[in-house]
Amino acid sequence: MELEVADTHGRFVWYELMTADLEAAKAFYRQVMGWGARDAPMGDAAYAFFTAGETEVGGLTKLSEQARTMGAAPRWIGYVAVDDVDAGAAAVKRLGGTVLVPPTDTPGISRFAVVADSQMAILALVKGQESGRRQVAALRAPGRVGWHELFAADGEKAFSFYRALFGWQKGIADTGARGAYQLFSVGGETIGGMLTKPAAVPAPFWLYYFNVGDIDAAADRVRAEGGTILTGPIEVPDGGWIVQCIDPQDAIFALVGRRTHGAVGFLERVMPPSAN
Repeated sequence: MELEVADTHGRFVWYELMTADLEAAKAFYRQVMGWGARDAPMGDAAYAFFTAGETEVGGLTKLSEQARTMGAAPRWIGYVAVDDVDAGAAAVKRLGGTVLVPPTDTPGISRFAVVADSQMAILALVKGQESGRRQVAALRAPGRVGWHELFAADGEKAFSFYRALFGWQKGIADTGARGAYQLFSVGGETIGGMLTKPAAVPAPFWLYYFNVGDIDAAADRVRAEGGTILTGPIEVPDGGWIVQCIDPQDAIFALVGRRTHGAVGFLERVMPPSAN
């Protein structure tokens, strides 16, 4: 079910995978998530959409040789809606962040900019060119992103940056073995958490959790398709379970779902992995 909202400012509205091997990435996520993939070339660049049924849930593009030479690595990037991309990019600079790709038009679709926050975690700003009310997928929708997590160099300073940039609100903070875990919300809806990264994590980054039905079945699919499970399954406070993973091209992602102890989960029932 879609969550219809009039104001998407400050909400994650799109996710894009930058990958070293487009066809291999399509095959991996098709099997792990049950997504389809539809090619949609953007000029000279190879581009495709991941789909859940007929709905586009994300994009994927191949890293250029130039980008790889400059140190870019496969990664998932989240796009946050803003009212004005140019003003948002200027605010990023003012707050100590970096504009990696300046405000750019995708004709007929959107205006976007790729930025890094003041601690060099990367995400994108976007404003669609459509008018009127827009739709944002409900956080628990099958096959969609259900949680957004920032591993920051300094969690408290990171929240101050994003509060100033997007107007995010601070939720409860849980202090555990990993330190403070700060929840954040937009429009009254909690959409993610931030923490100061462990020393073993080399650099700040955003991690996106995709909804699956059965976490154990999904973790098995990750392994079977050549991915790696970094941590988990770990139980989280709402009764769900998470695993953190690396795909075969070294992009980090995560899964969240229930443990059905051998039963077939919801996503597996309604969206079985494609054999194609």
